[in-house]
Amino acid sequence: MNILVAQVLTCKKREGMSKYNVDYLEQLEAESIHIFREVAAQFERPALLFSGGKDSITLVHLAKKAFAPGKIPFPLVHIDTGHNFPEALAYRDNLAKEQDATLIVRQVADTIKQRSLTEPKGKFASRNWLQTYTLLDTIEEFGFDACIGGARRDEEKARAKERIFSVRDEFGQWDPKLQRPELWNIFNGRIHKGENVRVFPISNWTELDVWNYIRKENIALPSIYFSHDREVLIHEGQYVATSPFVQIDETDTVVTKKVRYRTVGDMTCTAAVESTASTLDEVINEIIAARISERGETRIDDRVTEAAMEDRKKNGYF
Repeated sequence: MNILVAQVLTCKKREGMSKYNVDYLEQLEAESIHIFREVAAQFERPALLFSGGKDSITLVHLAKKAFAPGKIPFPLVHIDTGHNFPEALAYRDNLAKEQDATLIVRQVADTIKQRSLTEPKGKFASRNWLQTYTLLDTIEEFGFDACIGGARRDEEKARAKERIFSVRDEFGQWDPKLQRPELWNIFNGRIHKGENVRVFPISNWTELDVWNYIRKENIALPSIYFSHDREVLIHEGQYVATSPFVQIDETDTVVTKKVRYRTVGDMTCTAAVESTASTLDEVINEIIAARISERGETRIDDRVTEAAMEDRKKNGYF
């Protein structure tokens, strides 16, 4: 029996229950909490990378549970491209205040100036490739030896290759062929000077698991995850929000649609889906019926090449 499930069963027994009907979400939660505590035990300066999206919001909730009644013992770090949805930024600031958490924000725009990087051009000028530089600079600035993130294996095939403790070399690079075994939930956090580890506590969760957990725990989310009216540009069958960061041409079709977002990235590279789902139950029903992954349906930057995500990860992207 998995040790994490056994721990849950023991708790149920102590509560006097005669039947041990362990909920699947409780198993996932127990595994994630175990991972958080391993990070706190094995690393000196961990950080939680926070985007304002549902996965990183779920991570904060899990971290809060893992270390209750104490505070979350590491900072929230946001690498701000400058192209974020205002709703996500407002949520980020409110959450940090509510949790009394340390919030560290570093701007990609500052990195572009400091490193004399070339600003992306074009219709959807995304800074996603450039945020790797800002992330690596931030890791060096604060000496972080572990960075916790909300990547899940079901999102994208490159992410499916990673371990829960994923080692990066002194240049921040990832080699998918050099990974450590993680048998029986034993995680090896030993690293050499200059290396760091990316940690993914919800690797084994799916998009549907996250939404069901959010419903179970009554976790608040930014409003853009639910149906709302928004002006969008129709591009190759996708609905991209109009903003100062997207180039609108005379030939473009701009309409107002009732949409929601399955994932929250930059306004320049994240498309909405047409939807009338305004409650958690309605969103979950849509996800159950969906036949395309959230990134496959909504992330424009993943379509640059078939290996776009893996190339970014090898260079230091989260």
